[in-house]
Amino acid sequence: MKLNLLLFFIPAAWCLDWLEADPTLIFVCSGLAIVPLAGLLGKATESIAVFTGPTLGGLLAATMGNAPELIISLFALKAGLHDVVKAAITGSIIGNLLLGVGLAIFLGGLGREKLKFNRTSTGMSSGLLMLASVGLIVPAISYFTSEQKTELSTEIAVVLFVAYLLSLVFTLKTHKHLFLAEAAKPADKHIAKAVEEKLWGKKQAIGILVVVSVGIAFMSETLTGAIEPAAESLHFTPIFAGVIFLAFFGNASDLINAVRFARKDQMELSMGIAVGASTQLVMFVVPVLVFTSYFVGPKPLDLLFVPFEVAAIVIAVLINRSLTTDGESHWMEGVMLLGVYLILAIGFFFLPV
Repeated sequence: MKLNLLLFFIPAAWCLDWLEADPTLIFVCSGLAIVPLAGLLGKATESIAVFTGPTLGGLLAATMGNAPELIISLFALKAGLHDVVKAAITGSIIGNLLLGVGLAIFLGGLGREKLKFNRTSTGMSSGLLMLASVGLIVPAISYFTSEQKTELSTEIAVVLFVAYLLSLVFTLKTHKHLFLAEAAKPADKHIAKAVEEKLWGKKQAIGILVVVSVGIAFMSETLTGAIEPAAESLHFTPIFAGVIFLAFFGNASDLINAVRFARKDQMELSMGIAVGASTQLVMFVVPVLVFTSYFVGPKPLDLLFVPFEVAAIVIAVLINRSLTTDGESHWMEGVMLLGVYLILAIGFFFLPV
């Protein structure tokens, strides 16, 4: 796999960090080192998804796709980079909903009249994202309109976390029949498919997941340590660096998997990863970061996003929802999503500090 050639950047990043080299080189190398690790994470997840089916497989892929983001954010919290963490959260949401889904639909739709996927699953994820958008707007409104400067981040994190757990019960237990895109295939067909596509066995895939996660943790510590001096050296604001670069490195697995499955016309898994990853990020990862921040870092993480970040998240959710809730798409809709992402990226580039 050509992507594995980037594994060279793992020792390169370590050496540069040890030699206290230019922070920009350290940031780029450590970020590029995470990309092949995320790719291995994606292949291991795909190997397991063969045996679990599209619904559970998409959930698993979204979970493991968010693992790099969670690890990177934890190290950023430890360093007290709260604004960078929130920028990375914003970047991950718009990156998955616009860049990830856009590339998947565009590349998957080339040569095909239309792409079809489970609109019930996508619709519920979009609804949860609307709930999450409200959860990100209310803390800022409450804080800036209250004379007492009331800060509701922890309370809202609890609501989002509970809603996410209940959504799992709905998806995997009480209404799981609504999310089955196809009849369950016999186990021998799953195994045959795994052999045909040269995927890994379950035990091997699980082992690789563990090893790769450890590697991502080491690279994340190096990455977060270099982000601020690298941004200053490149004349980027910390918000732009977090929204675009840190989010991209952290979500490379989601992007790779979403496009890979779309090219194979497995849009069920592709949408489950791209849209599901954003849902899980806001409903699960963000509350976990808020709770963990009480024990890691100098102060608790708040959900007071800057107005442009909130606007970008709401725009991404609404645009994605309007183009995907009918359960089918074509390559031109992918172009539309990519266009919105580029426009927002330009806006973040010129956003003043």
